[in-house]
Amino acid sequence: MDAPSIEIKNLSKQYDASTTYALKNLTLTVKAGEVYGFLGPNGAGKSTTIRLLMNFIRPTEGSAQIHGLDTQKDSVAVKQSIGYLASDPGLYQEMTGNQYLDYMEELQLTTNPTYRRELIQRLRAEPQKRLRTLSRGNKQKFGIIQAFMHQPRLLILDEPTSGLDPLMQEVFYELIHEAKQRGASAFISSHILSEVQKTCDRVGIIKSGQLVSEQSVTEITHKAEQLFHITFASTPPVDQLNKVLGLHIITHKGNELTIKIHGDLAPLFSVLSEHTVLKLYTRHPDLEDIFMDFYREDQEDTI
Repeated sequence: MDAPSIEIKNLSKQYDASTTYALKNLTLTVKAGEVYGFLGPNGAGKSTTIRLLMNFIRPTEGSAQIHGLDTQKDSVAVKQSIGYLASDPGLYQEMTGNQYLDYMEELQLTTNPTYRRELIQRLRAEPQKRLRTLSRGNKQKFGIIQAFMHQPRLLILDEPTSGLDPLMQEVFYELIHEAKQRGASAFISSHILSEVQKTCDRVGIIKSGQLVSEQSVTEITHKAEQLFHITFASTPPVDQLNKVLGLHIITHKGNELTIKIHGDLAPLFSVLSEHTVLKLYTRHPDLEDIFMDFYREDQEDTI
């Protein structure tokens, strides 16, 4: 059985002269072939986690392994199997795109010139131009290309679609799916929830340096509340609906109701079957709703 792509145990980081932990007792595993979304707002601890994985900073406590190798003791060997993209890649501004990719290619054991050319074409990059002349989004394309071009076993990507237009974001999603199909894993830090929903198998939500939830995208969406807009032919059965477990009436205007329900939908439809329903619209939750629930709870706890 393959070793996990990433295995983190009780990883913590406390910066000098600070009593606050940027990361506290993080434990998680990314399985071989899995795309893992690491979610949280700016300052939650996402970039600190990635910098620890890349051995750019040392942990206060805990450990991490990539493909069974210790990220500190075996840092050089670990990096040879990784495609890494920083949240703000420090590109060499006076280089052209091609010069930068040539330089990054020399740091890898394996190269694939054909795939590099394909990536340039698909991302509509401009490799003859100096990097300092490019927009934020066009610079980001070269960060993505250098991370993917040697077809690594593991991609560690920090806010990978920052600055990309919607069309290029879709190309990035395709690249992630293709990498997974060839057996690669990915660890994607993001605060763009739709991005994670489109690409990831499993999601970890980090808040104030601590992991607060970890579930598959399917599970976390299934467990969330669903929203229904219902138009009745006559007065809505408010009293009956209020007895349904997990149901909350959000708005009531004339013969129209907007409700939220968590859990089993059968009791709701049992009530609706006794009445004439003219219209029924539903909106399934996305990760934006679910993600914000964790932060609302935190705000409520401090009130």
